[in-house]
Amino acid sequence: MSRIRTITSTTGSTATAAVTALFLLTGCGAADMTKQSSPFAGAEGARTVTLSVQSWVGAQANVAVAQYLLEQELGYRVDTVQVDEVPAWDALSQGRVDAILEDWGHPEQEQRYVDDKGTIVRGGKLGVTGHIGWFVPTYFAEQHPDATAYKNLNKYADRLRTAESGGKGQLLDGSPSYVTNDKALVKNLDLDYQVVFAGSEAAQITQIKQFAKERKPFLTYWYSPQWLFEKVPMTEVKLPAYEEGCDADAAKVACAYPHTPLEKYLNADFARHGGEAARFLKNFRWTTDDQNEVSLMIAGEKLSAQEAAEKWADRHESTWRSWLP
Repeated sequence: MSRIRTITSTTGSTATAAVTALFLLTGCGAADMTKQSSPFAGAEGARTVTLSVQSWVGAQANVAVAQYLLEQELGYRVDTVQVDEVPAWDALSQGRVDAILEDWGHPEQEQRYVDDKGTIVRGGKLGVTGHIGWFVPTYFAEQHPDATAYKNLNKYADRLRTAESGGKGQLLDGSPSYVTNDKALVKNLDLDYQVVFAGSEAAQITQIKQFAKERKPFLTYWYSPQWLFEKVPMTEVKLPAYEEGCDADAAKVACAYPHTPLEKYLNADFARHGGEAARFLKNFRWTTDDQNEVSLMIAGEKLSAQEAAEKWADRHESTWRSWLP
């Protein structure tokens, strides 16, 4: 998944809308958090919180709801920093941000910062299980059921060829910064495909929606939870079954992606001294349906992040009340 080379301080609807606009317009990018930081991160005793925001809309939904409730219910000022996945761990360790609300699994960073250095602590499970996979549109899978098995993909490579993929079939990915084994999978499974990066979630969605509008076949890296499944039904391609450790060597990966319970992480000092905000973020836990509801309002209905969060909060008070310290 991925990020933007921008920092925004957000208080109230105007700034939140600006964050949303940046997400929708620029999608994925990069940020060097060794050179950037929020002025509010690590401000011990101050009622301020800095949250890391990843560029995919599900992560934005988490932050939107957390920000809304921290501000409206607990009286905090919330600052958001948009940063790439791995640099976000560096930023969290250094106290440049206080929390990451959705991590898809970075064992090297976890070992380094949680287990070895102790500068980051686990914040508990988000309540959402993430899964990455390869997908074809359901209309294509219904016409060609065998296309949902990886062993048969070469049969359809010609039909999935694009100008970007040259003489091979196209496997559409989002950003190179996302968690992806696709280049190794294509090579190790002997598939006649070329991985083509759209560059961002937003760009990938645009391409998928265009393919679907024209009823063209496509093969894409995609993930759940994700609101787009409601608009473009897709069927997962069966890769060799995932087994513990089958993806340990990035160059030799030849198995499916795991199902990953998504987790939250907090800066260790913030976890100790962050008061009600730290307790709230540890308590924050919702469902895939909750996240998709907010994501669809932001990306599908074009509501601002704050508007979507407020609508969700109005409908689900019995859920978020339990998060308050």
